[in-house]
Amino acid sequence: MKDAWEITAGWESLDRGSDEERACFAALGIRAHSIWLTEGNDAIVNRLRQAPYLSAYDLAEWLAWNWWRLRWEPRSMLDGWDFSHRLTSIGGGYIWPDLTIFCDGERTVLLSRATPERPETPFRYINQVAPVISALDFERGVDDFVTQVIERLDAMGIRDSNLARIWRDVQEERVDPEQGPRRKIEALMGVDPDESDPDVIERVLVDARRLGLGAMEELAADVGSSGGVREVFSADQLTEHARRNGFAAAFDDAVQLADALTTPARAQLPAWQLGAEAAKALRTQERLGCDAIDDAVLAALMGVRAEALMKTNADAVLAISFGLKQDAGDDRVLLRSRYATGRRFELARLLGDRLLGKAGDALYPATRSTTYRQKAQRAFAAELLSPFDEVTAMLDGDYSAENQQEVAEHFKVSEMTIRTQLVNHRVLDREELESGEFALAA
Repeated sequence: MKDAWEITAGWESLDRGSDEERACFAALGIRAHSIWLTEGNDAIVNRLRQAPYLSAYDLAEWLAWNWWRLRWEPRSMLDGWDFSHRLTSIGGGYIWPDLTIFCDGERTVLLSRATPERPETPFRYINQVAPVISALDFERGVDDFVTQVIERLDAMGIRDSNLARIWRDVQEERVDPEQGPRRKIEALMGVDPDESDPDVIERVLVDARRLGLGAMEELAADVGSSGGVREVFSADQLTEHARRNGFAAAFDDAVQLADALTTPARAQLPAWQLGAEAAKALRTQERLGCDAIDDAVLAALMGVRAEALMKTNADAVLAISFGLKQDAGDDRVLLRSRYATGRRFELARLLGDRLLGKAGDALYPATRSTTYRQKAQRAFAAELLSPFDEVTAMLDGDYSAENQQEVAEHFKVSEMTIRTQLVNHRVLDREELESGEFALAA
């Protein structure tokens, strides 16, 4: 949908640069939800301009080369992440907008920052906004723009450009049932095309047949978001850790939502709202009221004994929590945190993932990434353990750190959980959370 977002190009003339750059020099505008992300002050003519002069070829080539990571890779602390997600990395002597693009799998954030005012800078971008569009609308916008640039090259007699070759490969990979899943896993891991170990990708796909593709993709995204060099846990590794450090569970005896949630499509619904609605539905269905949930009740909802919330294993070394459904009813739950509030929150996340995750998955992972699935989990856990309406009633307009701490202790959750609830519901500014612009915008 063009009213969701679009990139416009008004062709201009240029007497320097490569053939591609001269052919595709343009007044380039990027608009989302009627907001021009490229609007700024043009000091040369002393007026506002919605579409500054830039190289449409350079932008199209950057979008094509980074397509897989822009489409699938969530916000990450990985070194070099910005180069594949931030337009200022394009360079080429142009003043690019400080626009960062990232996706949680369902929704794409176009995070625009105003650029500082400097006397020597001829163009200064002025809009500081973070519009959100569906990932499919993002795809369509890129498709339209890159196609437009290639058609312009053809019209100017420039064929078989580097852009055309990259884009041809991307289009073929997107519809290839063998290559497409591999490219997606690479992107989730924060790796450019063909820069991963093919044996690792193959092993992830093999394990996906055992644990579920969606679950293995979450593990890949956790590696990409960690900022460190780690491997994607294998099915065998998870099984062994669950056996040694986990607790017995019976997921067939765990709670189910009797009625399907009546919510908009996920691309139209922020992940935190989906998670919160599911938690409200479960509290209503199970008649849990609005007070803190007892450990035994919480554990029973997930089909595990309450000792899983009280005991930790000194040998546990994994950086994730997970539930693992196995044959013969030998299900297992492994919780990472050594703190009571952390273990309650992790178990609630796993419960949310089991209720909201992909049918058929045998693995329910709770990781540190910001995919849609992980964000929905966190919101589910927050609402289940500390219902927002009751939290605000207890706070009674006093949002001081001390009052938040008292409420957190009442519900047996962390202070961060209470703060996140208040930010998600726009009671507090998103700056209240570290990296809030990334964690909450989608």
